[in-house]
Amino acid sequence: MVTLPLFISGTEIAFIIFIVIMVFGADKVPEIARGLGKGMRTLKDATNDIKSEITKSAEKQGIDIDVTKDIKKEIDKAKEDLNDITGPIKRQF
Repeated sequence: MVTLPLFISGTEIAFIIFIVIMVFGADKVPEIARGLGKGMRTLKDATNDIKSEITKSAEKQGIDIDVTKDIKKEIDKAKEDLNDITGPIKRQF
């Protein structure tokens, strides 16, 4: 069984499409899809602009913007500590 995003099955998607066609008509569906696509694109562009502005501002202020490296180091350290603690009590399969 294939799980789709938001846990919606193929049957449910087909039913939703059927209802949309019944409500708006087959000739309006492409316009609606085009409008949704443009809206999503605008939202994505705005999000990317905000991210770039935040990054530029942080670089000007001398703030470390590469937080992911620090987080990864902490996660790796926690994994090592956990392995040190659970090492003797792990079962060997």
